[in-house]
Amino acid sequence: MSKKFNICVVILSVIAICLASVSLYFATKPQEQEKKDIQYVMYVGTNDKDTNKPVCTKEEARKRAENILVEHFGGYTVQDADGGWLGDDGKRYEEYSIVIYLSDTNEEDVHKAADDMIKEFNQSSILIQANETKTEFYEGK
Repeated sequence: MSKKFNICVVILSVIAICLASVSLYFATKPQEQEKKDIQYVMYVGTNDKDTNKPVCTKEEARKRAENILVEHFGGYTVQDADGGWLGDDGKRYEEYSIVIYLSDTNEEDVHKAADDMIKEFNQSSILIQANETKTEFYEGK
């Protein structure tokens, strides 16, 4: 084969690779109008870790949690939940839990709030889930 033909093949191959790369980039790039976000969901139990008895009433527990959330995030979205489990001793345990939904924040700030919740309710841990979502503050038409 001629030298010119080989050079043309190499140039065309390089161009094809460049075009494929650009196409792949734009195909996998998120849409500009979408904002990817992580929604954090915290499950906060309210039974004392040492006695397994409620730290306070459900109403007081919710108010304490809401105060911590306002301090850390300026607001909150919470739901009441009841949880239960079978202990190592074979006994069934139940507790009032608070489910907290947080968006437009980060893991570090969620952990700071969780530290305060652990102290407030004398917990050994708090379950935190991080779920990728699309967040939109819709303001109507």
